[in-house]
Amino acid sequence: MQRLLMIVLWPSFLVAIVAEGALFSLIDPLHGSVVDGKEAVWSLATYTIGFFLLWLFCALSSALTCYLGLGAKEIK
Repeated sequence: MQRLLMIVLWPSFLVAIVAEGALFSLIDPLHGSVVDGKEAVWSLATYTIGFFLLWLFCALSSALTCYLGLGAKEIK
């Protein structure tokens, strides 16, 4: 089970890093709405939440791939 978790989480972590770099190269969180003049905190929160959401989506994709791959082996 631990090996399967690492097979899912590590590649999804690496892809999330690349995806966040690409996403926030195009979108600047400081140009969004400002909450009470706390631009630095808002920007950091946006980067953090964005990274974890991207990681979650990449992990779900990797988990689905593993699930479907294991299902195909069991059918044979």
